[in-house]
Amino acid sequence: MQDYSPARIESLKAEWTDRYVRANTAVPELARFGQTVGRVVTVNWNGKAIVDFQDGGWYDITASETYLTKLDPAEAKAKFNPKVNSAQPIPDKQA
Repeated sequence: MQDYSPARIESLKAEWTDRYVRANTAVPELARFGQTVGRVVTVNWNGKAIVDFQDGGWYDITASETYLTKLDPAEAKAKFNPKVNSAQPIPDKQA
């Protein structure tokens, strides 16, 4: 059973929030993300990282190195376009 105490969740938030990640494609349900770079927006109370994969949606994936690989910020930032997500005041995708 996972430890979802407030202290553990705060620890996960500190570790994962605003990190650039790539989903582990060896996990079948994450294979659809391929080599896309995502950014962890936050960690929810279920221990799931809320990840923006630049496709307009946010996905909750267990905040663990089993499911997510942390990337070098300098390398990943060049491959991540923050304007592609849906969390913009006026997203480019809207008319």
